[in-house]
Amino acid sequence: MDVNAAVAAAAAIAGVLTGVIAMLAFRWSERDLKRPTRTSLHTDPVLPPGVDTVLSVLRSSAVVLDEADAVVKASSAAYALGLVRGGRLAVEPMLQMARDTRRDGEIRQVELDLPRRGTGRGEALAVSARVAPLGSRLVLLLVEDLTEARRIEAVRRDFVANVSHELKTPVGALSLLSEAVMDASDDPEAVERFAGRMQIEATRLTNLVQELIDLSRVQNDDPLDDAEPVRVDELVAEAIDRCRHTASNKQITMATGGTADLHVWGHRGQLAAALGNLVENAVNYSPARTRVGIAARRVTATGGDMIEVAVTDQGIGISDKDKERIFERFYRVDPARSRATGGTGLGLAIVKHVAASHGGEVTVWSSEGQGSTFTLRLPEAGAARDRAHQHPAVDDEDDDAGAGQSTGSRSPSPDSPPYETLPAPEVLP
Repeated sequence: MDVNAAVAAAAAIAGVLTGVIAMLAFRWSERDLKRPTRTSLHTDPVLPPGVDTVLSVLRSSAVVLDEADAVVKASSAAYALGLVRGGRLAVEPMLQMARDTRRDGEIRQVELDLPRRGTGRGEALAVSARVAPLGSRLVLLLVEDLTEARRIEAVRRDFVANVSHELKTPVGALSLLSEAVMDASDDPEAVERFAGRMQIEATRLTNLVQELIDLSRVQNDDPLDDAEPVRVDELVAEAIDRCRHTASNKQITMATGGTADLHVWGHRGQLAAALGNLVENAVNYSPARTRVGIAARRVTATGGDMIEVAVTDQGIGISDKDKERIFERFYRVDPARSRATGGTGLGLAIVKHVAASHGGEVTVWSSEGQGSTFTLRLPEAGAARDRAHQHPAVDDEDDDAGAGQSTGSRSPSPDSPPYETLPAPEVLP
């Protein structure tokens, strides 16, 4: 009994001691958790008041770094550009700028070309990065995407260079021809020959200036401001009259069909210029004693019926590589032939912009040796008028991208010419 009592007493004492030790350990650990440490003092930096709100409304990509180069705050645009990955700044030149600014407090700015996220292929991102100190511990990085601005600037620069070149050619020719006329003042036949050449160059210069004006007008004006129902047969008649003399000299037969009782909604002058350019190109690039056809039809499309006007020629056709670029300004499939016909390389660019600004598109089917068909697709008058009342504004900045996109049913397959399904044309005298 005494032994059992002693064992029981020892066990009770041991239990009490264990409880006391456990309680003391718990109290000690709890006090350690509440005690501030050097690490805890620096892992949770706080943005100055109002900075978070300002960063949220900035158009630039914003990143805030702490003294350990960890990302404290980053906008969604910064993640989209691939600047921040895994909570760290992923662009080494920007990271080095941030470290230098943290060291000396100077504001730095640099322009960089960054690879796109994903496959790494394609056009690089052009960005402008600006780093500035934010308080005593933080650094602010602002990144502006300059890719689109650089692209637009390149387009404008190329356009100015092309215009200068195109204007220089006829002006230089006129200067030389005028000197030749002066030197040949005693030779009536030479004067007459040189004067004829001067008229050709003057006409070419006039056409170039006029098409530059037309291109500027269709890019800057909203055609729906002066929109009205326009009869397709009247547009076709104007286009034929525009090049009837040239077609007659080359013995080219002009034919039309299916244009009766069809109306489109838009600016009459711009639509006439666009269709006139298509017909004029067909005549200029067609061999003698061939036929140019203009046919129209109504097609069903999502959002309302569309009117397709197809201009078909029997020329040499267009190669696949040229078809991708023929709507670019000043691009010519055959520059020598364009000079002979007086082409400026702006006609199809004007057609593209007119089609896009009217809510339509222009497409091309061509096969080398078989000819070409340019199809101008425009909204029918009733459906287009309804859409115009619902969405009166036209975004001119999307012309280049939208001109090649379908607004309704797709064009026929490139393996078969689309004009075979159009109404049979009627030959005009």
